[in-house]
Amino acid sequence: QVQLVESGGGLVQPGGSLRLSCVASGNIFRINTMGWYRQAPGKQRELVADITSSDRTNYADSVKGRFTISRDNAKNTMYLQMNSLKPEDTAVYYCNAGVIYYKSIYRYTDDYWGQGTQVTVSS
Repeated sequence: QVQLVESGGGLVQPGGSLRLSCVASGNIFRINTMGWYRQAPGKQRELVADITSSDRTNYADSVKGRFTISRDNAKNTMYLQMNSLKPEDTAVYYCNAGVIYYKSIYRYTDDYWGQGTQVTVSS
């Protein structure tokens, strides 16, 4: 009923910037907290940043001051502006959202993930 699609990943040199986007589509009533997670090879998936429906944000210590999370509720879209990228930021980045959606006349709540977008920081 709901799909999340990430975009904006790629290869960038250390110190460079990228902007990730996550668009939610489907029979959406409301999106609650949205977040960006990442998973590097051989490591567990970790929270990068999240943002509530009222724009309260939370960041992992490793990205504070370098990454900025934001959202556009009218477009069901979330962004992650990544500056001063480091090789250790290399990972697959996933979008996550808690969504209230319609199915027939009813509303349901579920947690959704995107397919991931690769970010590689290397010279």
